[in-house]
Amino acid sequence: MGRMTQPTYTVPGLDLADAGTVIDALQMRLHALNDLHLTLKHIHWNVVGPNFVAVHEMLDPQIDDVRLMADAVAERIATLGGVPVGTPGALVAARTWEEYTLGKADAMTHLKALDAFLGTVIGGHREAVDATGDLDAVTEGIVLAQLEELEKYLWFVRAHLDR
Repeated sequence: MGRMTQPTYTVPGLDLADAGTVIDALQMRLHALNDLHLTLKHIHWNVVGPNFVAVHEMLDPQIDDVRLMADAVAERIATLGGVPVGTPGALVAARTWEEYTLGKADAMTHLKALDAFLGTVIGGHREAVDATGDLDAVTEGIVLAQLEELEKYLWFVRAHLDR
């Protein structure tokens, strides 16, 4: 993917070209986190069956945390001189992953689908660390901290699926 953003200013110690690279990587993370937030909420509303309460209540703090992650990414984009884009149309246009399409379903079915969806988000975060780590340690730290939490959420999902 080519350069989407070329800021006119950035933080001290980071040149404009590198800032643009970091902003572009962060923008894709913002799209992924906004999509994850909506997907988690969708699952929260549509999960049914014997494990309903456990999954429904497990998702609430994750939903809140993912919204905070998105906010941190958006604020980092702005700090670096970029313009964070959080509109649904921009998310759909930029998305490179499959949309979550499962509707009302039992907990295990949703958790299997969420396992795959979280894996995609986590993979994108790892790619962002690789793309930005040598350019901006602050961004790397933000994304790594989020990655730690996202991997913990994946563990929670997989613990439900483990038989």
